[in-house]
Amino acid sequence: MSTATAAAVDSPESRIIFALDFPGLAEARAGASLVRGCVGVLKVGLELFVKEGPPALTLARDAEAGLFADLKLHDIPETVERAVASLAPAGARFVTVHAAGGAAMLSRAVERAARDSNGQLMVLAVTVLTSLDDADVQAQGVAGRAQDHAVRLALLAWSAGVRGFVCSPAEVARLRAELGPEATLVTPGVRPAGSATHDQKRVATPEEAMAQGADYVVVGRPIRDANDPAEAARAVAREIAAGLERRRAAAAPSSTARR
Repeated sequence: MSTATAAAVDSPESRIIFALDFPGLAEARAGASLVRGCVGVLKVGLELFVKEGPPALTLARDAEAGLFADLKLHDIPETVERAVASLAPAGARFVTVHAAGGAAMLSRAVERAARDSNGQLMVLAVTVLTSLDDADVQAQGVAGRAQDHAVRLALLAWSAGVRGFVCSPAEVARLRAELGPEATLVTPGVRPAGSATHDQKRVATPEEAMAQGADYVVVGRPIRDANDPAEAARAVAREIAAGLERRRAAAAPSSTARR
């Protein structure tokens, strides 16, 4: 039996969201056990949830990690509100909804999450998927850059009461500047130094994402496919620590200013 414990709160490990991108429950459970104590949150996405249903949501609790239900809800306000209500008893820490669903959908999701989970469930608004670039959003009829559109969607969600956001490394610094320290910023499209980008287009290393203002980074394949997933997670944690140190150094007053 493993003696690993949960990642300490506010440690670099606690800021890693490991994507359980596995084809089935048994594989996902095995993958979660390999990184137990090395990551703070486990992400259950559409592939696993559609195949396995609610039992997939128990994996995080069993691994003593937080649950990120990455379901990317996007429907009429009533449907999304009811979906959030159904999710709340699972003890999730995060659930994703699409910011493009509009202010009414967003506000009802936030209100229901707060009421049914005693404030434990945070709604994260997905801005622009990290698989899209400027050409992709322009092909959808959106003027300007993907980064600009992500900021517009985030400001819409903020006005609807959302305080958590999923954004790529390309716009995390802008969102931090626009929304301030109250916002929780979750950054996918993160690849450790030297890793392949796969189908992601707007990417950064864990160190870069943290230095620019991210609170959490989502990492899947670079940990899942590593020969030693636990060591791969620890390497990500070291990059996160370096990024946080860079952020603290940038925020510290200069020696000249202190004179």
